[in-house]
Amino acid sequence: MAAVDDVTLAADFPEATREQWLGLVEGVLKGVDFERKLVSRSHDGIAIQPLYPKAEGSTPVAREQAGRWLVSQRIDHPDPAKAAELALLDLKGGADALTLVAQRAPAAHGFGLRIDSLDDLDRALSGVMLDLIHLRVDAGGHGRPMAALILALAERRGHRLSDLSLDLGLDPVGAMAAQGKMSASWDAMAQRMGDTLAHLNAQGFAGRAFLADGRVYHEAGASEAQELAAVLATGIATLRALEAHGHSLDAARRALSFLLVADADEFLTVAKLRALRRLWARVEQACGLEPRPIRLHAETAWRMTTRRDPWVNVLRATVAAFSAGISGADAVTVLPFTAALGLPDAFARRIARNTQLILLDESNLARVADPAGGAGGFEALTDALCDKAWGLFQEIEREGGILESLKADRLQSRIAAVRAQREKAVATRREPITGTSEFPNINEADVAVLLPMPAADASPAPAAPAPSPTATETAFGVLVRMAGQGATLQQLAGTAAGPSPVAIAPLPSIRTAEPFERLRDLSDAYLAKTGKRQKVFLANLGPIAAFTARATFAKNFFEAGGIEAVTNNGFPSLHALTDAFSASGAQIACICSSDEVYFGPAEAAVTPNETTVEEVARWIERAGGSLVYMAGRPIMSEDALRSAGIREFIYIGCDLPAIMGSIYSALDVRSSDIE
Repeated sequence: MAAVDDVTLAADFPEATREQWLGLVEGVLKGVDFERKLVSRSHDGIAIQPLYPKAEGSTPVAREQAGRWLVSQRIDHPDPAKAAELALLDLKGGADALTLVAQRAPAAHGFGLRIDSLDDLDRALSGVMLDLIHLRVDAGGHGRPMAALILALAERRGHRLSDLSLDLGLDPVGAMAAQGKMSASWDAMAQRMGDTLAHLNAQGFAGRAFLADGRVYHEAGASEAQELAAVLATGIATLRALEAHGHSLDAARRALSFLLVADADEFLTVAKLRALRRLWARVEQACGLEPRPIRLHAETAWRMTTRRDPWVNVLRATVAAFSAGISGADAVTVLPFTAALGLPDAFARRIARNTQLILLDESNLARVADPAGGAGGFEALTDALCDKAWGLFQEIEREGGILESLKADRLQSRIAAVRAQREKAVATRREPITGTSEFPNINEADVAVLLPMPAADASPAPAAPAPSPTATETAFGVLVRMAGQGATLQQLAGTAAGPSPVAIAPLPSIRTAEPFERLRDLSDAYLAKTGKRQKVFLANLGPIAAFTARATFAKNFFEAGGIEAVTNNGFPSLHALTDAFSASGAQIACICSSDEVYFGPAEAAVTPNETTVEEVARWIERAGGSLVYMAGRPIMSEDALRSAGIREFIYIGCDLPAIMGSIYSALDVRSSDIE
């Protein structure tokens, strides 16, 4: 019977075709161009279609180890004892991995664990059973000295390195890209890398020494393909350095792990992480190696975090963690929702941790291997990103590799071009930021953090020179010996200085919300100084149905810049409107209504005898309005409207920070007012 039913159903409901669907869509679009209306594009120029067919013959991606991904929490409190307390709370609460973020590491963002000696590190990991968790080190330019301290701690506690799950996170290229300098020439750095791996292998180290990290490029505004290309190029530079100093390519690749950023764009994040596994397999094949699953870390994006309405960061992080999990990340780190405000407290850390635990234990996401596999949209975007990233990677290789590309400022320039596109899209709200550029809460309450965001770090103290290695130990072995004998981190870092240091233009670390946050900071400074915010009076014309859409738009627009909107239900006459404006105490007014009311017949206006938006603007100006705006694009001569007193027009796609900046400038509200 089942077979008969299947045949009957197939006869009654024939399979729909894309052509049939397109025919129906064209009927709805009524002549509007399909590509312009329904197809969007990523910052790599990749087309994102509204509908994809099922993917056929897709190759699944696999984690390094099947099953759950690791839930990782950052150790970034400056005080070692307090950092240990928070780390133990995380581990007891369900985390099974820790990321040790050292002070002055690019990822520390003003904080980071203050480690000066082995005793400090021991205190920071007090009570942490190193053989029961995964530990990743995030120390930036101090990665090698910090790795030496980790090994010295393992020796102090009696651990065999083969029993520990460690990622030492050494990424000299990424540290240089972030900080603008490398302490020695690349030849000297490559020799150190080879020396370090030789020492680790001799000690039975079973973890990953090196990292190809995409965060510095993502934070600078890179596209998905640019981040992938930079990570691939970093991985290749690592393989070459290790091979040149006596290590096989197989041993070199086993010493390398990867880190990509997960953000709130689910489709592109999933495609990006899946693409990296395919791309690196291609590199392995080119090296004559049989591909094997890489170790892939994911961290939610610093670039997408906001200081305003930070609770929305929880939603962004949830999408990012979900995307990282289903795309095969081996370990995921969620930045706490208050990270952009200061040092997160135990509550914010718990929310970050529980975000992942709910996805794992309640949504059971890890029970399906490669759930995105075979889905037309994900597969198409993965393929497109592979093609685009491989082309960009080859461009870096033609420039001499990632180090030469950075030294020549070529990679930075390409990322800067994408960053400018992104900044324009954010400023015009074509890429909205919920809670910041859209639906702002101008009266939001403060959110608690352990410590506020500090000023820039002072320069580190000069490092003392290190002793020379004995005949039987490597240079990295010297570091480990010094660490075990109580040397400070600065003394260990003294071994980093070498011949011909490299200097480049560093990549900036940005958050896309910053232009809006600066406007809100001006508003808060004015509030603190005067006891009130600047206000904008919404001059709503005509019936409620006529002005509601643009009045709502204007309220969001001005409050995204920190100027409080004075709302109303419209007015029976211009006298009533100007009386209300005068009573509001506002210096700014925004006329809001439909084009029919602005420019249409008399019966649509406020009164039959006062029909034009120019007349309304003149009345407001005579009532004391120094800055008059109009919601909507003008459909008549701008000159006539401006001559009537309208300063600017606000509409979908206009540059909000530029307009709001001009308002604050006209009102003489300055950034110097911010303490």
